[in-house]
Amino acid sequence: MSKDVLYSLTQGALMPQEEAVMIKPKNNQLVIGIPKEIAFQENRVALVPDAVALLVNNGHQIIIEKDAGRSANFDDHDYSEAGAQIVYSAQEVYEKSSIILKIAPPTMEELEWMKPRQILFSALQLSVQPKDFLKKLIAKKLNCVAYELITDGENIFPFIRAMGEIAGGTSILIAAELLSNINGGPGILLGGITGITPTEVVIIGAGTVGEYAARAALGLGAHVKVFDNSIYRLRRLQNALGSRIFTSIIVPRVLEKHLKTADVAIGAMRATGARAPIIVTERMVAEMKAGAVIIDVSIDQGGVFETSQPTNHSQPTFRKHSVIHYCVPNIPSRVARTASYAFSNLLAPILINMGEEGGFDGLIRRDAGLRKGVYVYNGILTNKPLSEAFKLPYKDINLLTANPLAN
Repeated sequence: MSKDVLYSLTQGALMPQEEAVMIKPKNNQLVIGIPKEIAFQENRVALVPDAVALLVNNGHQIIIEKDAGRSANFDDHDYSEAGAQIVYSAQEVYEKSSIILKIAPPTMEELEWMKPRQILFSALQLSVQPKDFLKKLIAKKLNCVAYELITDGENIFPFIRAMGEIAGGTSILIAAELLSNINGGPGILLGGITGITPTEVVIIGAGTVGEYAARAALGLGAHVKVFDNSIYRLRRLQNALGSRIFTSIIVPRVLEKHLKTADVAIGAMRATGARAPIIVTERMVAEMKAGAVIIDVSIDQGGVFETSQPTNHSQPTFRKHSVIHYCVPNIPSRVARTASYAFSNLLAPILINMGEEGGFDGLIRRDAGLRKGVYVYNGILTNKPLSEAFKLPYKDINLLTANPLAN
């Protein structure tokens, strides 16, 4: 090779090169469907327009039912501008999509529209589903992922945590409204001002909901007291808040004493079994101050207060023993736009990774946290607690994904 040719090749290698743009193969394209939520007072939407634009720019197709984002204040125009295809029926969304994104589980009618090996992301909520709901998912040979079962790299449940943060912060804002005269309350400002004793907020539960309720109450200047059965959670809460607030193990006599002087009581205990534990008896509620407010965030799991009964956003409160009770199961839907962004921020990266891994099977083999969220895989039940509860056969998903031919 001559010196001139060698010099030319060497110089060419050193010259700035045009950046190569990777064209994603068509077989990696995801077709993602978002039907409109029809569950009672469910205002959230799984993907916001910004996330839709991100997915479309990554080569994926989004099909969304008309007005699916309307309750969260996203217009169809926002979605079409982001690159989504607007369709006019839920059935069309189900029939055209390989992945279905919902907040609430689909109805039995919607399940009829689903196809074998279709992928469903939704909440599980089997306690409020028809008896044969799980059997229908299996018979349809679907792939089903429950938001509340997915974990992240730190073994935290990100969807539960995000909704818990919203519910905790919002619960204090609701309590502040209910204490005011305009809502029939005693006319108390939640918090404190100079020369006036701060309002007292008792929080039962030191998890995510309890932490964010405490943050909001402290931010308003209230005197906060937190009760929990775990010293570890109480210590973690104090470290997270950076403040030595009042904390106590749940001792009925001690809790009763502090409920008597409380202006607000928040129920924020998560269920470890079939339902949340009843911590506050009716007698304790009867001894609370007239006009005090109870916000039972745990009502979706049965409730922490013995006097709690489920309410809804249209008629959210009732009084018992002169105490105002707010027991709406779906508090995040009250701030649907914020909650939709929270869902979307968690879902979009999962979907992008799915495309990069060549599909659902590739991603769950690599992502252990998402794999934990799968409870039906190609029509096979893979969640042991569900298998025991419904007396249905189950297989370990780790074995199924390690050996795809086994299913």
